[in-house]
Amino acid sequence: MRIAILTTGGTIEKTYDETDGSLRNAGSVLDIVLHHLRLPALALRQVHVMSKDSLDMTDEDRRIILEAVRVALPTCDGVIVVHGTDTMANTGELLHASLPGLDKPVILTGAMRPFEFRDTDAYQNLTEALLACRLLAPGVYVVMHNQALRFPGVRKDRQRRTFVRDE
Repeated sequence: MRIAILTTGGTIEKTYDETDGSLRNAGSVLDIVLHHLRLPALALRQVHVMSKDSLDMTDEDRRIILEAVRVALPTCDGVIVVHGTDTMANTGELLHASLPGLDKPVILTGAMRPFEFRDTDAYQNLTEALLACRLLAPGVYVVMHNQALRFPGVRKDRQRRTFVRDE
């Protein structure tokens, strides 16, 4: 199976800068995460799209992500977009509306806690996203916290610290 992983930043990829005590998006940490997973019969291609906190993303940034997904789709069996959780639903709605007739899954995932934190959800969410590429029907989804939610109608529930589907 061939999967394209598009990196855009977000909490999952934030790193700690000990000189000023800040967390920031300075580049991708996915190589480290993927190195610790056993992924037989899986061909991964990572594409760096941007390194942004999703709160700083603009409509133009979302169009750039959409175009990166369009470019990746013909050469893979599934696409994973690693994205910040704060505006992940906005990007998911755009992808859903702009990619009619998908013939493979497009998965958005991220983390509520940075990869570098001991209690990160990065490993779980990325592992679930990789498996979701194999199992889900074509469409656009958020895959995190042991659930796969199909667009449209997905939103972040800040109180529950996860994603939910509007019913």
